[in-house]
Amino acid sequence: MSTLPAPSPKPTTSPGKRILPPNPKAAAVVALGFTVLLYLVELVDVVLPADLDQGGIVARSLGGLDGIAWAPLLHDGWGHLLSNTVAVLVFAFLAMAGGIGQWVTVTAVIWVLGGLGVWLTAPGNAVTVGASGLAFGWLAFLLVRGLFNRSARQLALAAVLFVIWGGMLWGVLPSSPNVSWQGHLFGALAGVLAAWLVGRADRARAARRPAGPAVGG
Repeated sequence: MSTLPAPSPKPTTSPGKRILPPNPKAAAVVALGFTVLLYLVELVDVVLPADLDQGGIVARSLGGLDGIAWAPLLHDGWGHLLSNTVAVLVFAFLAMAGGIGQWVTVTAVIWVLGGLGVWLTAPGNAVTVGASGLAFGWLAFLLVRGLFNRSARQLALAAVLFVIWGGMLWGVLPSSPNVSWQGHLFGALAGVLAAWLVGRADRARAARRPAGPAVGG
C-alpha cells in the first residue's frame, strides 16, 4: 500500500487580516442603514418643534452625560450631516472586515470612549453633536490595525486611505470654535485602542487554534 501526500490546502486569508468584509452585501446594508438612520434623525429634528440637538454632550455636566449615547446620531443641520456622510459610509463598510460582530464592538469602543473624552475636555458652555467622532475613530482603526495584525494588505489599504483622507487628521487639532476637535481626537484615540484590542484578540484566537489533522499511512 502506498501513501500519497495530502493535498495542499488552498491558502486563505486570516479573518484578522482581511481588508474587505466577508459578506460585502450585508456590510453595505449595515453601513447604509446606519447612514439612513442619521438622515431620519435629522429629518425628525427639522420637523418636530423640539430641538433634538440639545440632547448632545454637555461637558462635565451630569445632565449632559447621557448625551454620549445620542451625540453621534445628531447633527447641526443638513450641511453638517452631508459633510460626514461619505466618510461614515466608506469607513463603516471597511471597518467590517473582521465581521459585523467585531464592527459593533469597535464602534461601541469609539462611541463610548470618544464621547467620554468630549465630556471631560470640551467647553462647558457647548453642546457637542455629530458622527465625525465615529468617522475619525473608524479611520484611525483602519490606519493602524495592520500594525497590530502584522498584515501587509491592511497596511497597503491604510496607505491608500491616508493618501485620500489623511488631511482629515488635522481635525484632531484645535481650529474653529464651532468644530469639536476633542471629538475628533478622542474618537481617533479610541479607534487606535480598538485596533490594538482586536489585534490582541485575533492573535490569542490564532494561538488557540488546533493544528491541521495528521495524515496516516
